[in-house]
Amino acid sequence: MQNEDFLNTIEQCLLDFDKAAMQTAVTRALNAGVTPSQIVGSIRSGFETVSKRYEAGEFFLSELIMSGETAKAAINVLAPRFQNLAGPDSVKIVLGTVEGDRHDIGKNLVGMMLEAGGFKVVNLGVDILAEDFVDAAVDNKAHIIGLSALLTTTMPAMKEVIEILKEEGKRDKVKVIVGGAPVSQKFSDDIGADGYAPDAASAVDLCRKLLS
Repeated sequence: MQNEDFLNTIEQCLLDFDKAAMQTAVTRALNAGVTPSQIVGSIRSGFETVSKRYEAGEFFLSELIMSGETAKAAINVLAPRFQNLAGPDSVKIVLGTVEGDRHDIGKNLVGMMLEAGGFKVVNLGVDILAEDFVDAAVDNKAHIIGLSALLTTTMPAMKEVIEILKEEGKRDKVKVIVGGAPVSQKFSDDIGADGYAPDAASAVDLCRKLLS
């Protein structure tokens, strides 16, 4: 099998909500030399499809939950591959999904990759108020706030976080990065974020770049 075949199989496992098949597919892909970053990318691609079907009314909350559980099966297989990587363990990142959005698997993939890269991650969870992101960043003396959104309707909450940081005179003390299926570099630029990561692997590179 070619790498693309392994990745297509992983993506299909997500869309089929087949946890056992997902674990098998990820294991086989890793053994065949497919990189963890490529696997994370295929999972993200699957989530993009899930998101589109959800917004089109083809999928409902139950399908979102099942796809999340299926992705967790992949995380369980991938996690040991990242445990021994060295990184800036003094750097703290506050991470969460913005208000109105309860999707967490993409965000959790990012958190896993960041922790594997040596960052200390404070994972706030989902449906987080803008002011709670700011408070958590201050309380934890975080260097970076990572904002995730799956739904286009929740994306404006990302700008609200940045506006609160400005109002409280804290914007220059913390970097803000954004990501999620509907988010783009243009959106990041428009709201004044410090960076955009299209996937979990690039989020690690982005954080290192912002702090270098």
